[in-house]
Amino acid sequence: MVPAFIPSPSQGVWHIFGLPIRAYALCILAGIFVGYWLGRRRWVARGGSAPVLADIMFWAIPFGLVGARIYHVITDAELYFGEGRHPIDALKIWHGGLGIWGAVGFGALGAWIACRRAKVPFLAVADAMAPGIALAQVFGRFGNYFNQELFGRPTTKPWGLEISPEHRPAGYADFATFHPTFLYEAVWNLGVVALVILVDRRYKLGHGRAFFLYVAGYTAGRAWIENMRIDTVNHFLGLRLNVWTALILFVLAVAAFIISAKRHPGQEDITTGPAAGKPTPAEKPADAEDAADEAPETETDEETPEASEPESSTEAPKVEVKNGSESDGARD
Repeated sequence: MVPAFIPSPSQGVWHIFGLPIRAYALCILAGIFVGYWLGRRRWVARGGSAPVLADIMFWAIPFGLVGARIYHVITDAELYFGEGRHPIDALKIWHGGLGIWGAVGFGALGAWIACRRAKVPFLAVADAMAPGIALAQVFGRFGNYFNQELFGRPTTKPWGLEISPEHRPAGYADFATFHPTFLYEAVWNLGVVALVILVDRRYKLGHGRAFFLYVAGYTAGRAWIENMRIDTVNHFLGLRLNVWTALILFVLAVAAFIISAKRHPGQEDITTGPAAGKPTPAEKPADAEDAADEAPETETDEETPEASEPESSTEAPKVEVKNGSESDGARD
């Protein structure tokens, strides 16, 4: 018999040899893996070096994870600080609480630092990784499913999500099924992945436009999905804080896309230079410089004192010989 709702998982933690294996963490790790895989394919297809991108991600991923937690703790500080709260809980990321805005913002900062160090165009990296970020979010949202969190208003639709009584917020104890906003966002993000890839394939987006398209596409969906959620968050002017964040970022992303298209049409060339794992044309490899230092000096075109003397005239002077006869200069 098929249930008329989506059942919640019976558990989100498994213990193996006493070590807790959490589904939330596995979903985040899976998202990072597939996101990097897709971004790497796009970067290499454009002519970039895979090891160079790996070095950049070595900075971006830790920055993103730390930034995601910082954003969550700052915007929901009342959950961790104040009377009856335990600040140490702010470090327990396995309980959930990673803000995508902080993840993308701090991750971009880490990538920018790495790109500056490697002399790689940052916006080209952002364009390559854009659909991969959206794909990573698809997997990450399933972590919320296992934690039974971030669901929407009650519903009796066949796709309603069953939530256990202990996870239902105050005032909703009598409702069993809710809108699966995690699933709505996951499906929406798959659409964003397809949108960025298809538009990029058609128009060869460059100078950050693929990334700006991702931001605009994601925030457009996040704004209305966020309004469906019933978890306790801070509000500003009658709207949830994340709704305002989505609306502001949507406007900024569209403006950035238009400005980039006008000022920098086309796509960056990353097939040469550091992005491709090669030295820039202005730089000479060290072995070439050593070879140049060891090469013997060659004659220059500068005039030597002998060369600076006037050339002899075509008419040779007459010389005297012992017999007193004149010579035309032809004899030795």
